[in-house]
Amino acid sequence: MVAPARPQFVLFGSSIVQLSFGHGGWGAHLSDIYSRKADIMLRGYYGWNSRRALQVLNEVFPKDASTHPSLVIVYFGGNDSMGPHSSGLGPHVPLEEYIENMRKILIHIQGLCEKIRIIVLSCPPVNEEKVRGNTSGVFSELVRTNELCQSYSEACIKLCKELDVKVIDLFTALQKKDDWMNACFTDGIHLAAEGSKIVVKEILSVLKEADWEPSLHWKSLPTEFAEDSPYDLVAADGKTTLNPSEWTFYREIQWD
Repeated sequence: MVAPARPQFVLFGSSIVQLSFGHGGWGAHLSDIYSRKADIMLRGYYGWNSRRALQVLNEVFPKDASTHPSLVIVYFGGNDSMGPHSSGLGPHVPLEEYIENMRKILIHIQGLCEKIRIIVLSCPPVNEEKVRGNTSGVFSELVRTNELCQSYSEACIKLCKELDVKVIDLFTALQKKDDWMNACFTDGIHLAAEGSKIVVKEILSVLKEADWEPSLHWKSLPTEFAEDSPYDLVAADGKTTLNPSEWTFYREIQWD
Protein backbone atom coordinates (compact mmCIF):
# COMPACT_ATOMS: atom_id res chain seq x y z
CA MET A 1 0.00 0.00 0.00
CA VAL A 2 1.31 3.44 -0.91
CA ALA A 3 0.13 6.76 0.43
CA PRO A 4 -1.73 9.00 0.26
CA ALA A 5 -4.83 6.82 0.11
CA ARG A 6 -7.06 7.30 -2.92
CA PRO A 7 -10.46 5.82 -3.68
CA GLN A 8 -10.11 2.30 -5.06
CA PHE A 9 -12.08 1.17 -8.10
CA VAL A 10 -11.96 -2.62 -8.57
CA LEU A 11 -12.68 -4.23 -11.95
CA PHE A 12 -13.86 -7.77 -11.18
CA GLY A 13 -14.71 -10.21 -13.93
CA SER A 14 -13.58 -12.57 -16.65
CA SER A 15 -11.47 -11.98 -19.76
CA ILE A 16 -13.18 -8.75 -20.81
CA VAL A 17 -11.85 -7.43 -17.49
CA GLN A 18 -8.43 -9.14 -17.57
CA LEU A 19 -7.77 -7.84 -21.08
CA SER A 20 -9.05 -4.35 -20.36
CA PHE A 21 -5.56 -2.85 -20.20
CA GLY A 22 -4.65 -4.04 -23.71
CA HIS A 23 -5.86 -3.08 -27.20
CA GLY A 24 -6.73 0.46 -26.04
CA GLY A 25 -8.85 -1.20 -23.36
CA TRP A 26 -11.48 0.35 -21.13
CA GLY A 27 -9.50 -0.36 -17.96
CA ALA A 28 -6.52 1.54 -19.35
CA HIS A 29 -8.77 4.45 -20.28
CA LEU A 30 -10.21 4.55 -16.76
CA SER A 31 -6.71 4.51 -15.26
CA ASP A 32 -5.80 7.51 -17.40
CA ILE A 33 -9.02 9.40 -16.69
CA TYR A 34 -8.69 8.81 -12.95
CA SER A 35 -4.93 9.38 -12.73
CA ARG A 36 -4.16 11.27 -9.49
CA LYS A 37 -7.79 10.75 -8.45
CA ALA A 38 -8.46 7.03 -7.89
CA ASP A 39 -6.58 3.73 -8.16
CA ILE A 40 -7.99 1.31 -10.74
CA MET A 41 -7.37 -2.23 -9.51
CA LEU A 42 -7.66 -5.19 -11.86
CA ARG A 43 -9.14 -8.49 -10.72
CA GLY A 44 -9.83 -10.12 -14.06
CA TYR A 45 -9.70 -13.87 -14.73
CA TYR A 46 -9.64 -15.16 -18.29
CA GLY A 47 -12.21 -17.86 -19.02
CA TRP A 48 -13.99 -17.64 -15.67
CA ASN A 49 -17.68 -17.99 -15.04
CA SER A 50 -19.84 -16.97 -12.08
CA ARG A 51 -19.20 -20.30 -10.30
CA ARG A 52 -15.46 -19.65 -10.13
CA ALA A 53 -16.08 -16.06 -9.07
CA LEU A 54 -18.08 -17.33 -6.10
CA GLN A 55 -15.25 -19.67 -5.12
CA VAL A 56 -12.83 -16.77 -4.59
CA LEU A 57 -15.28 -14.04 -3.59
CA ASN A 58 -14.21 -13.93 0.05
CA GLU A 59 -10.55 -13.81 -0.94
CA VAL A 60 -10.96 -10.98 -3.44
CA PHE A 61 -13.36 -9.05 -1.21
CA PRO A 62 -12.74 -10.09 2.42
CA LYS A 63 -15.31 -8.71 4.81
CA ASP A 64 -12.70 -8.04 7.49
CA ALA A 65 -10.42 -5.94 5.25
CA SER A 66 -9.20 -2.67 6.78
CA THR A 67 -10.35 -0.74 3.71
CA HIS A 68 -12.92 -1.44 1.04
CA PRO A 69 -13.25 -0.22 -2.55
CA SER A 70 -15.31 2.85 -3.33
CA LEU A 71 -16.52 1.26 -6.57
CA VAL A 72 -16.65 -2.27 -7.96
CA ILE A 73 -17.38 -2.85 -11.63
CA VAL A 74 -18.54 -6.46 -12.11
CA TYR A 75 -18.68 -8.48 -15.31
CA PHE A 76 -19.52 -12.17 -15.57
CA GLY A 77 -21.85 -13.80 -18.05
CA GLY A 78 -20.15 -14.27 -21.39
CA ASN A 79 -18.60 -17.60 -20.45
CA ASP A 80 -21.65 -18.67 -18.45
CA SER A 81 -23.77 -18.14 -21.57
CA MET A 82 -21.75 -20.51 -23.75
CA GLY A 83 -23.61 -23.58 -24.88
CA PRO A 84 -23.11 -26.65 -22.67
CA HIS A 85 -20.53 -29.27 -23.63
CA SER A 86 -21.65 -32.89 -23.89
CA SER A 87 -18.96 -33.93 -21.40
CA GLY A 88 -20.32 -31.65 -18.68
CA LEU A 89 -16.99 -29.81 -18.67
CA GLY A 90 -16.52 -26.20 -19.65
CA PRO A 91 -17.68 -22.78 -18.51
CA HIS A 92 -21.42 -23.06 -19.23
CA VAL A 93 -23.66 -22.19 -16.28
CA PRO A 94 -27.45 -22.58 -16.64
CA LEU A 95 -29.28 -19.27 -16.67
CA GLU A 96 -31.11 -19.79 -13.37
CA GLU A 97 -27.88 -20.70 -11.58
CA TYR A 98 -26.05 -17.78 -13.18
CA ILE A 99 -28.60 -15.35 -11.79
CA GLU A 100 -28.36 -16.84 -8.30
CA ASN A 101 -24.56 -16.71 -8.47
CA MET A 102 -24.68 -13.06 -9.51
CA ARG A 103 -27.15 -12.35 -6.73
CA LYS A 104 -24.72 -13.80 -4.17
CA ILE A 105 -21.79 -11.86 -5.65
CA LEU A 106 -23.63 -8.53 -5.59
CA ILE A 107 -25.12 -9.01 -2.12
CA HIS A 108 -21.68 -9.91 -0.77
CA ILE A 109 -20.13 -6.75 -2.24
CA GLN A 110 -23.02 -4.61 -1.03
CA GLY A 111 -22.45 -5.95 2.47
CA LEU A 112 -18.81 -4.92 2.63
CA CYS A 113 -19.48 -1.27 3.37
CA GLU A 114 -22.47 1.04 3.44
CA LYS A 115 -20.93 3.42 0.90
CA ILE A 116 -19.55 0.89 -1.56
CA ARG A 117 -20.91 1.41 -5.08
CA ILE A 118 -21.41 -1.19 -7.81
CA ILE A 119 -21.79 -1.06 -11.58
CA VAL A 120 -22.55 -4.29 -13.44
CA LEU A 121 -21.77 -4.84 -17.12
CA SER A 122 -24.26 -7.15 -18.80
CA CYS A 123 -23.29 -9.81 -21.33
CA PRO A 124 -22.27 -8.19 -24.65
CA PRO A 125 -23.09 -9.56 -28.09
CA VAL A 126 -20.61 -11.51 -30.21
CA ASN A 127 -19.71 -11.72 -33.88
CA GLU A 128 -21.01 -15.25 -34.41
CA GLU A 129 -19.43 -15.72 -37.84
CA LYS A 130 -16.01 -14.70 -36.57
CA VAL A 131 -16.32 -16.93 -33.51
CA ARG A 132 -17.11 -19.91 -35.71
CA GLY A 133 -14.19 -19.03 -37.98
CA ASN A 134 -11.80 -18.99 -35.01
CA THR A 135 -12.37 -22.65 -34.23
CA SER A 136 -9.07 -24.52 -34.03
CA GLY A 137 -7.70 -27.87 -32.97
CA VAL A 138 -6.93 -26.48 -29.52
CA PHE A 139 -10.54 -26.05 -28.35
CA SER A 140 -13.64 -28.12 -28.66
CA GLU A 141 -16.44 -26.33 -30.51
CA LEU A 142 -17.28 -22.93 -28.99
CA VAL A 143 -21.02 -22.37 -28.91
CA ARG A 144 -21.47 -18.59 -28.63
CA THR A 145 -24.71 -17.14 -29.98
CA ASN A 146 -26.36 -13.77 -29.63
CA GLU A 147 -29.58 -15.44 -28.64
CA LEU A 148 -27.83 -16.87 -25.57
CA CYS A 149 -25.95 -13.62 -24.89
CA GLN A 150 -29.17 -11.63 -24.98
CA SER A 151 -30.99 -13.95 -22.58
CA TYR A 152 -28.16 -13.72 -20.02
CA SER A 153 -27.90 -9.96 -20.50
CA GLU A 154 -31.61 -9.41 -19.96
CA ALA A 155 -31.68 -11.64 -16.89
CA CYS A 156 -28.69 -9.79 -15.41
CA ILE A 157 -30.34 -6.41 -16.00
CA LYS A 158 -33.54 -7.63 -14.34
CA LEU A 159 -31.59 -8.84 -11.29
CA CYS A 160 -29.72 -5.54 -10.96
CA LYS A 161 -32.96 -3.58 -11.01
CA GLU A 162 -34.31 -5.87 -8.30
CA LEU A 163 -31.22 -5.25 -6.14
CA ASP A 164 -31.07 -1.51 -6.96
CA VAL A 165 -27.63 -1.90 -8.55
CA LYS A 166 -26.49 0.22 -11.49
CA VAL A 167 -26.21 -1.83 -14.66
CA ILE A 168 -24.97 -1.13 -18.19
CA ASP A 169 -26.72 -2.93 -21.03
CA LEU A 170 -23.67 -3.82 -23.10
CA PHE A 171 -25.69 -6.08 -25.38
CA THR A 172 -27.58 -3.03 -26.65
CA ALA A 173 -24.86 -0.38 -26.30
CA LEU A 174 -22.30 -2.10 -28.54
CA GLN A 175 -24.84 -2.74 -31.28
CA LYS A 176 -25.56 0.97 -31.65
CA LYS A 177 -22.21 1.45 -33.40
CA ASP A 178 -22.08 1.14 -37.16
CA ASP A 179 -20.49 -2.13 -38.28
CA TRP A 180 -20.34 -3.17 -34.61
CA MET A 181 -19.58 -6.81 -35.36
CA ASN A 182 -16.23 -5.89 -36.92
CA ALA A 183 -15.47 -2.61 -35.13
CA CYS A 184 -16.04 -3.66 -31.52
CA PHE A 185 -14.14 -6.96 -31.27
CA THR A 186 -10.65 -8.35 -31.79
CA ASP A 187 -11.78 -11.95 -32.27
CA GLY A 188 -15.56 -11.76 -32.28
CA ILE A 189 -15.73 -11.96 -28.47
CA HIS A 190 -13.15 -9.73 -26.79
CA LEU A 191 -13.25 -5.96 -27.07
CA ALA A 192 -11.22 -3.96 -29.56
CA ALA A 193 -10.42 -0.30 -28.92
CA GLU A 194 -13.73 0.88 -30.38
CA GLY A 195 -15.71 -1.48 -28.19
CA SER A 196 -13.79 -0.35 -25.12
CA LYS A 197 -14.53 3.30 -25.88
CA ILE A 198 -18.23 2.49 -25.72
CA VAL A 199 -17.77 0.77 -22.35
CA VAL A 200 -15.90 3.81 -20.96
CA LYS A 201 -18.56 6.21 -22.23
CA GLU A 202 -21.31 4.14 -20.61
CA ILE A 203 -19.44 3.86 -17.28
CA LEU A 204 -18.75 7.60 -17.14
CA SER A 205 -22.39 8.32 -17.95
CA VAL A 206 -23.54 6.18 -15.02
CA LEU A 207 -21.02 7.83 -12.69
CA LYS A 208 -22.06 11.31 -13.79
CA GLU A 209 -25.80 10.70 -13.42
CA ALA A 210 -25.73 8.68 -10.18
CA ASP A 211 -26.96 10.53 -7.10
CA TRP A 212 -24.14 9.10 -5.00
CA GLU A 213 -22.53 10.99 -2.15
CA PRO A 214 -19.71 11.52 -2.65
CA SER A 215 -19.83 11.55 -6.43
CA LEU A 216 -17.32 9.19 -8.06
CA HIS A 217 -17.32 10.96 -11.42
CA TRP A 218 -13.79 11.94 -12.36
CA LYS A 219 -14.54 15.65 -12.54
CA SER A 220 -15.89 15.58 -8.98
CA LEU A 221 -12.91 13.89 -7.33
CA PRO A 222 -9.98 15.97 -6.08
CA THR A 223 -6.66 15.77 -7.91
CA GLU A 224 -3.79 14.65 -5.73
CA PHE A 225 -1.07 17.25 -5.02
CA ALA A 226 -2.71 19.78 -7.31
CA GLU A 227 -1.41 22.94 -5.63
CA ASP A 228 0.59 25.50 -7.60
CA SER A 229 4.36 25.27 -7.29
CA PRO A 230 7.34 27.39 -8.28
CA TYR A 231 8.76 24.14 -9.69
CA ASP A 232 6.07 23.94 -12.38
CA LEU A 233 6.88 24.85 -15.97
CA VAL A 234 7.58 28.54 -16.44
CA ALA A 235 4.98 30.48 -18.43
CA ALA A 236 5.76 32.59 -21.48
CA ASP A 237 5.77 35.76 -19.35
CA GLY A 238 8.80 34.45 -17.53
CA LYS A 239 7.30 35.39 -14.18
CA THR A 240 4.68 32.75 -13.40
CA THR A 241 4.37 28.98 -13.62
CA LEU A 242 1.81 26.74 -15.28
CA ASN A 243 0.16 24.06 -13.15
CA PRO A 244 -0.31 20.91 -15.29
CA SER A 245 -2.35 18.98 -12.70
CA GLU A 246 -5.63 19.15 -14.64
CA TRP A 247 -4.29 19.02 -18.20
CA THR A 248 -6.15 16.60 -20.48
CA PHE A 249 -5.15 17.86 -23.95
CA TYR A 250 -3.00 14.78 -24.52
CA ARG A 251 -5.99 12.43 -24.49
CA GLU A 252 -7.30 11.01 -27.73
CA ILE A 253 -10.84 11.58 -26.43
CA GLN A 254 -11.95 14.45 -24.23
CA TRP A 255 -14.20 12.45 -21.94
CA ASP A 256 -17.26 13.98 -20.30
